[in-house]
Amino acid sequence: MKIIAVYHNKGGVGKTTTVVNLAAAISKKGKKVLVIDLDSQANTTFATGLVKFDDEEFDDIRESNILHVLQSEDFYSISEVARKSNFCDPEIDVVPSHIDLMNHETDLNALDYSRLILIEKLEEVQENYDVVLLDTPPSLNFYARIALIAADYLLVPSDLKPFANQGLINVKDFTKAVNAFRKQIRKEPLEILGVVPCKISTNAKFINSTLKNRIRKVSERYGIDVFNTVIYERDDLAKCGEKTIEVGNMEVAAPVSVLDFKPNSFSAQEFELLAKEVLKKIGMAG
Repeated sequence: MKIIAVYHNKGGVGKTTTVVNLAAAISKKGKKVLVIDLDSQANTTFATGLVKFDDEEFDDIRESNILHVLQSEDFYSISEVARKSNFCDPEIDVVPSHIDLMNHETDLNALDYSRLILIEKLEEVQENYDVVLLDTPPSLNFYARIALIAADYLLVPSDLKPFANQGLINVKDFTKAVNAFRKQIRKEPLEILGVVPCKISTNAKFINSTLKNRIRKVSERYGIDVFNTVIYERDDLAKCGEKTIEVGNMEVAAPVSVLDFKPNSFSAQEFELLAKEVLKKIGMAG
């Protein structure tokens, strides 16, 4: 089982879209995929269709989510808390997040075992999955830290805009601090797979000049590889996450992956290529 943390300390760079569609693309390669949402905004939980209603009355996630996994040494295993998501076919498993996560960061941080509990709970399911994607909050907080401690690899989505690129210094420093802790617990250093260009404009002039320069700068200035695959900003990618269905008199969220929404679209092809590239980098190609 390979564990990949998807992290950038800047928000709005296409992280959630990348996580959920990459998970779908990897599952279509015949791999068993688990996604764990560690962000209190719960965007990935919403994007994989686990939250059907906006009404708190129907909130069935509050009582069983990633917070419970992290709070309890003996209960709330990943197998218990993970839910099947038919956001894509084959389906993936998702451990949902909840806004309550925000209120418990200080308490969890004070617990001696808190930094290691995710590692232990993932070990219990290592026969069940091939790939685990950890979605992280866009900050240098406790939840991001435990994701980077538990992961084998780090994938950094970025829109390659100047602020996001400057944030790569923070990503590198954060990784360095996490690696110091990993060394203490006899864990290999986190391997940075590279930056995935996301939410990139399809404007031809931009692609041929600005984009090439930005990609070169990431490699030269920050010493981080950039994936060959580029995820462009396209209508299909936006629309697939906004799908709804009618249930009685209510409109219910029913997002699907872009690979299921429009299998022959450019966006679907881009995520297929990204999945191939990721699997090759982690030694699971073929």
